Amino acid sequence: MAKIAPSSIKYIIYAKFEAEGAIEKPDVIGAIFGQTEGLLGDDMEMRELQKTGKIGRIDVNIQAENGKTIGEIEIPSAMDKTETTLIGAALETIEKIGPSETKIVIERVEDVRGNKRDYILERAKQLLGQINGSSDIKDMGRELGIASRASNLKTYGTENIPCGDISGDEIIIVEGRADVVNMLKQGISNVICMNGVKLPETVKELTKEKKVTLFVDGDRGGKLIVKNVTDNAKINSIAVAPEGKEVEELTSKEILQSLRKQMSVEEYFDMERRNKRRMGRDDDRYSNSREERTERNEHAEEPAEEIKHEKIEKLTAKEKEKIKEQIDEMIGTKGAIIFDGKMNVVRKMPIGSLGYFTSQEPAYVVAINDTALPYIIKTAEKLGAKHLAAKNFTTTDTYLDLVSI
Repeated sequence: MAKIAPSSIKYIIYAKFEAEGAIEKPDVIGAIFGQTEGLLGDDMEMRELQKTGKIGRIDVNIQAENGKTIGEIEIPSAMDKTETTLIGAALETIEKIGPSETKIVIERVEDVRGNKRDYILERAKQLLGQINGSSDIKDMGRELGIASRASNLKTYGTENIPCGDISGDEIIIVEGRADVVNMLKQGISNVICMNGVKLPETVKELTKEKKVTLFVDGDRGGKLIVKNVTDNAKINSIAVAPEGKEVEELTSKEILQSLRKQMSVEEYFDMERRNKRRMGRDDDRYSNSREERTERNEHAEEPAEEIKHEKIEKLTAKEKEKIKEQIDEMIGTKGAIIFDGKMNVVRKMPIGSLGYFTSQEPAYVVAINDTALPYIIKTAEKLGAKHLAAKNFTTTDTYLDLVSI
């Protein structure tokens, strides 16, 4: 069994329980492993998580009292906060330990790293004040500025939800308190958190009257939160942290880049469906049989013959310049632009949403500020385009006029 290194621990789950009869420690641990099995999928099985060192040794303290058994459970976790809270919530579904009816309640999930960071910051300030002689005024000013912005942390509603200044017309919803603190440190104040994976009612009410951006971690937990929140509240756009990163650890530059790339809810789920298909994991729930899927896919691959055999005139220098100007405005994002025959911009969108664009008129030019992979070229053909503009091309096997920009 893999052991979790103390330095790897991110969170500790603290729970209390009360059983109607007499039970022992092995009964509690057995119930945790046995009664959570299958609840969260194969990737989140408690036994496997402990074998791989993602959760540590489960500590149980019990005490007999008036014919009942009360106790405490501690579970250290090296997983991210979303997965850790899912494990905690799963414990509360245990209703029986040994022969006794039992109730388990999660008291709190402690961020071990957060406590360490708070201590480091306070101790660093003390040490900074002890330094004699000249100091770097710029560094001190920057530290004081960050500390000042972080001190603007407020709470909202009866649930005391951590937030910044949310009095304006636009707000950003993040997952936890640490995310809010980091956003405030980086100078973004119109932020409020969910305080977990479930959207509180008070925050849900806020979404009815404000323009809302949901900003999630770049991991599996972030995807689960998007699905849960968009099913239960009005969200205008979604921003995602870089893959594998959490909002609480992003730099100012990474936060701004993520917010610039925000997309509508429809574009987000279009992108997710396209990514699943590209990776061969699409459940294809809109088809009834393998034959239907095969027939549809074969049909989708057929380019428009009347366009394929046309002689396509090259774009003029003026048209190329207009395309480049529009593409340059999208620097920092992976975007696509559709132009009509008069070189008017029909639509701007993320590249991942290109395959879902529909229009009564065929596109004239498709332009992207990235390398045109084969599936991009096929998509441009299906849209009826005559020209495809991109930074680079991985293949030239197409009837389209390929334009490097």
